[in-house]
Amino acid sequence: MRTRIAAGAALLLVAALAGCGPEDGGSTEKPAAKAAQPSSKVDCSDTSLGQAEWVKNCSGKATGTGGDGRDGVPSADETVHALGEPALTVGDEGVGVLEMTPTTVVFAKESDGDAPEKDVFAVITVKKRPTTAAPAEEASPMGSGGWQWKAPDGQALNEGDGESFNVVLGDFNTSGPVQPGSFVWDAEAFDLTAAQAKGGTLVYIDGEGTAHQWKMPASDSGPQVPEVKRDLSTVG
Repeated sequence: MRTRIAAGAALLLVAALAGCGPEDGGSTEKPAAKAAQPSSKVDCSDTSLGQAEWVKNCSGKATGTGGDGRDGVPSADETVHALGEPALTVGDEGVGVLEMTPTTVVFAKESDGDAPEKDVFAVITVKKRPTTAAPAEEASPMGSGGWQWKAPDGQALNEGDGESFNVVLGDFNTSGPVQPGSFVWDAEAFDLTAAQAKGGTLVYIDGEGTAHQWKMPASDSGPQVPEVKRDLSTVG
């Protein structure tokens, strides 16, 4: 009798173990982790974006003209723009975004009676416009930013070199942060030899250390030529 009872108990134990499975919740296997859902696309050109949101979603993205084709701020911009084409740039110390658009270039033998140290002044007007909800300022040449003229032979010349610091245009002269929803006009000037002025490239290094380039015409070009020439000839 004890043998039959023991055998029956063993059969019941086997049946109970066989009945434990995934359908009964008896499995100890952990469920697969839920796949992460991609974040919703952020429009990096939306001027209502706050600084924190822009930094989280847009910092380091490439423009539509370079990098990987996404909207936003470039981590590297190898595009050489034409005069009049805008580029998105990071503001001074990495704060905000400025759309920079060089619009006009004028080559002048003098400015308010001051002659260049070399042969000619190259004067370029630039429109600056923030593209986020944060104020943005041009990167300072006192740091790693600022404007340069790259001559055809590759030599880089800084704004303000030679006598170009004397070139001041009344209608194109601003400094400090630019407020969201507005834009300002400024001008960059370079003291160049005749050879350096022909076929040069304007370079702007932004607050993230990215260099943005524009190929410059070899003669006066752009919609503000008359205004620039008037400013250059006005003394006092």
